Amino acid sequence: MIRWSEAGQERSAVWRTASGVAPPERVVVADDRMRAATAYRLACEGTALLWRGDFHNARRLLSAMGRRCKPADPAGGFPAHRQARSQRARTLGMLLIPYAADNVVPLRRAPDVRAACAEVYGPGAPPGAGQLRELLGLIGAHEWRRKGVPVPALGARIHPHHGVFSPIRGEYVDLVAQAPLPEDDRLAFDVGTGTGVLAAVLAGRGVRHVVATDLDPRAVACAGDNVARLGLTEQVEVVRADLFPPGRAPLVVCNPPWLPAKPASPLDHAVYDPGGRMLRGFLGGLAEHLEPAGEGWLILSDLAEHLGLRTRAELLAEFDRAGLRVAARLDVAPRHNRPADTADPLHAARAAEVTSLWRLTR
Repeated sequence: MIRWSEAGQERSAVWRTASGVAPPERVVVADDRMRAATAYRLACEGTALLWRGDFHNARRLLSAMGRRCKPADPAGGFPAHRQARSQRARTLGMLLIPYAADNVVPLRRAPDVRAACAEVYGPGAPPGAGQLRELLGLIGAHEWRRKGVPVPALGARIHPHHGVFSPIRGEYVDLVAQAPLPEDDRLAFDVGTGTGVLAAVLAGRGVRHVVATDLDPRAVACAGDNVARLGLTEQVEVVRADLFPPGRAPLVVCNPPWLPAKPASPLDHAVYDPGGRMLRGFLGGLAEHLEPAGEGWLILSDLAEHLGLRTRAELLAEFDRAGLRVAARLDVAPRHNRPADTADPLHAARAAEVTSLWRLTR
């Protein structure tokens, strides 16, 4: 619950959050008269603003607060970048909007967000209050899910759900579409399937049965939805599992989070892997889940190496400890625009980034 005082009365509301953010302890009412400088100061002090004005004015206020957030010091590297991002998220998360019954936002000029909210909070959710920033993210995620993301390697679209990483970086998908398949095409495991895009690519290449696993229920639901949309339910089996399904396969594929750091949001789990847990778990269990002549495909960006979070020698040592050898490696440079953004505090690392598909054998 969140609690505040309004019109001389003490009030409360159910706290809505899709990311597990704790409710603010101090809440004041704000409307169209609130100036951005005042809102930013209160938010930095830990006071949340429950909006009672026009919805579009709330969005403008959020943008104005964002412009006041301090950028990361380029000299501070990745730690400074993460700290600035975390502080920005906390500050902008202090602007709250109310919800009436059935996911209706009772503000002037508020859009109809019932469908977007129902996908995350559930239909018929009770009245409450939550972060405007999160709601805008839900609206964006709903549009991604409705329209889908074109995947040239599939010749089709993948529809990501909220909290599941979208395959907008196509280079890692293309690596899986181009790497030579083992002669035995009976079975493959896709470990940490996310949207199910790699499982679908493998099925499209002729692998007769693909078992796609994920621990996150949202990813399992998302992958199942995409498999059904693509007409691959006879070929691709989606199961909830922590890394590997039972048994062995001629091919085991994994695209783990690339950065061994703590995630700050549900979506960050696709990029940030605290302590490299998933990477080490995949490598440590790969040999016992491979057929004797099988291959494990590890798809991994080297961005962590350029940020000083992991060295190439440490990665190769993990291969050795797991009883694995490198049969071959395919590399591709990123095709998105961020490496060209010289204003990005991580520009040097992004400009040098390479994504690799490591072909590993026992």
